[in-house]
Amino acid sequence: MLTRSAPKQMDLSATQILSRNAGNLAARKIWLPKLLYDCLPYFYLAAGVAAFLATLYISAWFWVLPHYLLFSAACLHFAFYIFRRRYNNAANNQSPPDRDSRSR
Repeated sequence: MLTRSAPKQMDLSATQILSRNAGNLAARKIWLPKLLYDCLPYFYLAAGVAAFLATLYISAWFWVLPHYLLFSAACLHFAFYIFRRRYNNAANNQSPPDRDSRSR
């Protein structure tokens, strides 16, 4: 009797296929319109400041207060991160002038 050492390919179940597709969707790059792309850091900044100011008006210590603070910190972090990335990319894309043109 002959046996094969290579295992047979097994079909994926429906849940395995769904989880594989969900992982691909999360890692996919998304194209945004230019206006939305330009407004994104300002949206994060406004949402973070609004969430922080909302914590000032909570009259009692509710379970929602730490969530507001975490959300505001995350939004402000995203806004400053996007601003910093765009500033660094803009500075890196500007090439220095050629040496020949400076010496003339």
